[in-house]
Amino acid sequence: MSFHEVLAHDLIRELGAVSAPFERILYSSSGAVASITISREDKLNALDSATIGELLRAFLIARSNGDVRAVILTGAGAKAFVAGADIAEMARLSPDEARRFAERGQELTRLIEAMPKPVIAAVNGFALGGGCEIALSCHIRIASENARFGQPEVKIGLLPGFGGSQRLPRLVGKGRALELLLTGGMIDAAEALRIGLVNKVVTSGSVVAAAEEMAGAIAANSPLAIEYCMAAVSSGLEMPLEESLRMEAALFGLCFSSDDMREGTRAFLEKRPARFTGK
Repeated sequence: MSFHEVLAHDLIRELGAVSAPFERILYSSSGAVASITISREDKLNALDSATIGELLRAFLIARSNGDVRAVILTGAGAKAFVAGADIAEMARLSPDEARRFAERGQELTRLIEAMPKPVIAAVNGFALGGGCEIALSCHIRIASENARFGQPEVKIGLLPGFGGSQRLPRLVGKGRALELLLTGGMIDAAEALRIGLVNKVVTSGSVVAAAEEMAGAIAANSPLAIEYCMAAVSSGLEMPLEESLRMEAALFGLCFSSDDMREGTRAFLEKRPARFTGK
């Protein structure tokens, strides 16, 4: 069992019934796409401990649902994806409680990052602090033109705690990451696109629709091949090139033992859409 599988197993055991009702998020699925919406619009979807716990449960549900092939994560309303962690709650934490809060947030971002199904962040407004960190852990980021990104923790005497100091430089490079981390400044969607922080920018109000379109395109492909692609990229980035190429060849060969590969090649030759099962 891999580290990420152990993490998911431990979270299921710790969180108990993942089917308990949600109060701070909305979870739905349509066809092969699951949607998770952080629903604290009056708080600009800020993350408190309870919201993090609900997000952990929601992603475990999506992970375990064999019908789900892609996940969209967004925030309620037009102002914010997630405006950051709940400062009122954080201000009361002791140093030890703060460390545990950071570790809990990291469990969430690691769970998202390790999902075997692509997670698309539909960033509709502010993605600051913990919100930016959650977006960074998603596999693809689509931003509304009114989106704003930043890690402003230094402005209140902190540093990112949910993985931002580690994922941001891996995504945009050390220099740009340090500029954002040390100034605590915000960048707009256009600049986020320019530096590679987001994949695409769309007009305000259309970000969820754009995410749905992309999720649908992904879901039409072989779930097994998608999972192997994601594993190859995620693991390969941490390996020397020669080692990662051997892993890619091994996964390529493994595909040839799958029903999806046989169905895909047969459908191509028969000039018809493939009907993939993920087996």
